Amino acid sequence: MTCRFVRYTLITAAAVVAGLTLTRSAEAQSAAPARGAAPQNQTAPVPTPRTPDGKPDLSGFWGGAGGGGEDGGAQVDEKGNLVVLNKSRGCHPGMKICTAPVNQSNDSTFVDRFDANRPIYKPEYWAKVQELDFNSNTVAPYFKCQPAGVPRMGAPTKILQTANEVVFLYVQQGASPTDFRIIPTDGRPHDPIKAQDLLFYGHAVGKWEGDTLVVDAVGFNDLTWLGQGGYFHSDQMRVIEKFRRDGNTLHYQATVIDPEVLVEPWVMNERVLRLNANKNATIAEQNPCEEHDLGNLVGRIRH
Repeated sequence: MTCRFVRYTLITAAAVVAGLTLTRSAEAQSAAPARGAAPQNQTAPVPTPRTPDGKPDLSGFWGGAGGGGEDGGAQVDEKGNLVVLNKSRGCHPGMKICTAPVNQSNDSTFVDRFDANRPIYKPEYWAKVQELDFNSNTVAPYFKCQPAGVPRMGAPTKILQTANEVVFLYVQQGASPTDFRIIPTDGRPHDPIKAQDLLFYGHAVGKWEGDTLVVDAVGFNDLTWLGQGGYFHSDQMRVIEKFRRDGNTLHYQATVIDPEVLVEPWVMNERVLRLNANKNATIAEQNPCEEHDLGNLVGRIRH
């Protein structure tokens, strides 16, 4: 009797285990995507649009508005459109507190200090970097109504591409709100006269290297910084920017060449921006830079 009961129990347990195994196997097979199908929560690859001459078409809104053209502070909705989450004053994508205007450095200021990729200055210039960093509140060009400049302002917010040139539209905060660059892409060399100018955005020419647009800029002034932290540059700086479109993403990277103050060329971290497919996307008008010294003027110069 006992042996028969034990055999019956063992058979029943084996059947239960087998049933559970078959059920789990069936569930796994039903949950698994069909061969060749895109995994869930992953957008299917989008072909890179091209112009009639076969070049990748860089035209479009990229990465939302301002803030160096990055995706910080924005997300993509279910339709693939870029959505800015918070536009209130006093909020920065790197801030942990973003409910009201606050008096604090944005968190990215401290995060950047842990980034191993930073410009390497000649020994005699490190003291200047530290001094500028320590006195940023009074000496940083960003606080003096000056443009962020190239390459700090990053990739443009909007690109308009023709057969022989590209137009870059930027949105900046704290300086001239909206600015632009018109760059020929027919492979011409630098103009020997314009290349000697001292400009915030330099004198730029572009050419295509395969599917990558390479923009070469010289003729800069020394009023801007490469980034927060006192990273200054000289008026001998040269910047090589590279733009490559892959489907609905834009890859942007810049190399700073400044043998006057840097030990070696500095290659900025690559930025990857998403296309804003919203047909109603626009560059909103922004407030101009604020001037607080008008009360100290004593002249009567007419403008």
